[in-house]
Order: sequence, then C-alpha cells, then structure tokens
Amino acid sequence: MCEEPFALLVVDSIISLFRVDFSGRGELSERQQKLNKTMSILSKLSEQFNIAILITNQVMSDPGATMTFIANPMKPVGGHVIGHASTIRLSLRKGKGDQRVCKVYDAPNLPEVEYRIKVSLMQQINKI
Repeated sequence: MCEEPFALLVVDSIISLFRVDFSGRGELSERQQKLNKTMSILSKLSEQFNIAILITNQVMSDPGATMTFIANPMKPVGGHVIGHASTIRLSLRKGKGDQRVCKVYDAPNLPEVEYRIKVSLMQQINKI
C-alpha cells in the first residue's frame, strides 16, 4: 500500500479490462456483474479513504440513435452499471481546432453545461 497520502485514484478505460475477458452477448450478464462488483469496491474505497476516483470509459456508436434523431449517437460502453455507480459524468469530445469540449451531463449539483478546453495548455504542462 502507498505510504504517502493521496486524494485521487485514476482507472483508465475501465471497460477494456472486462472486454478482453468477456466477449460476445453470451457473457454479457457475467461481465456486467463483475463490472458492478468492481464499481462497488471503488465506491467503498472512495468512502473509506476519502478520495476522488476518476474513471475513464470507452464509447460506442448507437445505431438506433440515428433512427430517433438523437444529436449524439454515441453511448458509453458498459451499460447502466457505470452510470448508476458514478456521481458525476463528463463527456469529452473534439472541438474546433485545438479545442476539446467537456460536457457535464450528469451531476447532482451542477447544471448540464459545456466547457471548452484549449489543448495547448495541456501540452505546456507536459513540457515541465
């Protein structure tokens, strides 16, 4: 275990850990159960150690969304399990030029709003 205190735990692309072991619709139920258990463990860690947990996830195209004229046909991989276990959900997408757009689309105390992030600022941080 870490001897220094920390305040953030990052899990990059959480669903990729499960997509490797569980492929196809036949294993979907088992995958979702294990994903739910993992999310529960992360939630308990957050409460026990008073830390923030940042989880990144993959998205996939939803072919049915184009039939219903939804503006963004992308949806998170992993179904409702990740959504229900998350307190705040953000969506990142490419904007104009060197900008990215961060949209708050599910948060208990924040309105649904978009923020523009300039990529060059992130590049400057990496040079330090």
